[in-house]
Amino acid sequence: MTENFQPGAKAQALVAFSTVNNHESAQKIAHELIQQHLAACVNIVPGVESIYFWDNDVCEDNELLLIIKTTTANIEKIKEILPQIHPYKVPELVFLPVVNGLSDYLNWIFEVTEKNDG
Repeated sequence: MTENFQPGAKAQALVAFSTVNNHESAQKIAHELIQQHLAACVNIVPGVESIYFWDNDVCEDNELLLIIKTTTANIEKIKEILPQIHPYKVPELVFLPVVNGLSDYLNWIFEVTEKNDG
């Protein structure tokens, strides 16, 4: 295993969120991110009820939540790829820092995502 991430190092672990309207889209996005080593893992969480404002209206939809485990090194590539394969005109994509975690798990994220072409 690689050394545990240290503050000030090049990359940091992140968790990203995106929602989709169907399981097929969720799997397509998850497989693409995993195959390109832009994410170490993508969880697909069904049963998310979303209430949001869109086109001057309050909308309510059932969605699936993608929880994407990645690193700061992959932000730009994910921001480029996700809109191309996402079913929404304006997909949700937000990144949150991982401030702590099990060393072995965080190291695994770095090992898997360092294998991408970037």
